[in-house]
Amino acid sequence: MTTEIKSPTFPESVADGTIANWVKKEGDRVKQDEVIAEIETDKVVLEVVAPFDGVVSKVFKPAGETVLSAELIAEFTKEDINQTSEAPKSENISEPKKEKAVEINNEAKDSVTKNGPAVKKLLKEHDLNEGEIEGSGKNGRITKSDIVNHLDVPLTKDQETVSPSIKAPSSPQERLEERVPMSRLRSTIANRLLTVKQETAMLTTFNEVDLKPVKDLRAKYGKEFEDEHGVKLGFMGFFVLAAVQALKKFPVVNASIDGSDIVYHGYQDIGVAVSTDRGLVVPVIRDAGNLRIADVEKSILDYSDKARHGKLSISEMQGGTFTISNGGVFGSLLSTPILNAPQTAILGMHTIQDRPVAIDGEIVIRPMMYLALSYDHRLLDGKEAVSFLIAIKDQLESPEKLLLNL
Repeated sequence: MTTEIKSPTFPESVADGTIANWVKKEGDRVKQDEVIAEIETDKVVLEVVAPFDGVVSKVFKPAGETVLSAELIAEFTKEDINQTSEAPKSENISEPKKEKAVEINNEAKDSVTKNGPAVKKLLKEHDLNEGEIEGSGKNGRITKSDIVNHLDVPLTKDQETVSPSIKAPSSPQERLEERVPMSRLRSTIANRLLTVKQETAMLTTFNEVDLKPVKDLRAKYGKEFEDEHGVKLGFMGFFVLAAVQALKKFPVVNASIDGSDIVYHGYQDIGVAVSTDRGLVVPVIRDAGNLRIADVEKSILDYSDKARHGKLSISEMQGGTFTISNGGVFGSLLSTPILNAPQTAILGMHTIQDRPVAIDGEIVIRPMMYLALSYDHRLLDGKEAVSFLIAIKDQLESPEKLLLNL
């Protein structure tokens, strides 16, 4: 029985996708629910799986080609792969060695099909053979950390210390460079950021916050919080709740522009920017105003794990009324985040740094963080933007206000 394999049905916001990779080739036998192909959209990578045991009989759309929603991409023939007969053994003495070599190659091929798109990209970039790397993941899958550890192996005296992604030049005068196509996600990010810069009157205001009260609270109750809720008490939970309370006080910051209209949202859907190997994604915490800090931390942890493994769905990244971006995890001291259109504002967090500050006429050392609020000046005036940022600062420096909804 032959059946058609079609691309997934895309949401209305996704016009088309690109065949990123054929995990299984024509003639490959596949078990039910095994990944056959990966389709990259502007936001996520979607997996196409086998409907039942069988063989990929025909591929209509090669890797790199654009596909529409529910478009035919391959044909699949049903077959009981568990009952396929083994090839008869040859009586030739040298034949067993040949069969063993084929087995090793097939095992290497199978390991490739089990690896995710991020791992395959790294293997290709660094010109690595997956058979040389021992996978620590489930069923022997190679993880990113396995590749990093492999690349960090000290070189012998006979080996040259060169960049793993570019081969050593054959002569001192040769200067190598590599040209690769921009991924669909990176291209979409680039276009969106450029559009925001061109179509909004973006301005950034800054302030700083003393995080000693939050750090003291985490040190005092962190262990008890983790035992009770099964998740660590991080900084992001405090920032999300502080943003929610500030958005309630200044609803225009939670609004968006739609043509010549201003849309005021009666809810707070907070986008949390997460960096991945493929680019920046912004999953959305829905109705954050109704969540406890433990619920927020669990949502962030779940989204971060999905983002790292490319499992975020399109619906989880759609919408949002306000965004928080944390460049501090990478050591950023100060930055001007770019708006996540059509939102009105975005909050930028930065690294926590011990600095001398004057408190009650005395110089003390405190864990300080610079905050940056980029906003659309078409909708927000400086007074509202600065007042909003100060409201966040006040709540973080007095965490008890978050519990009292003040």
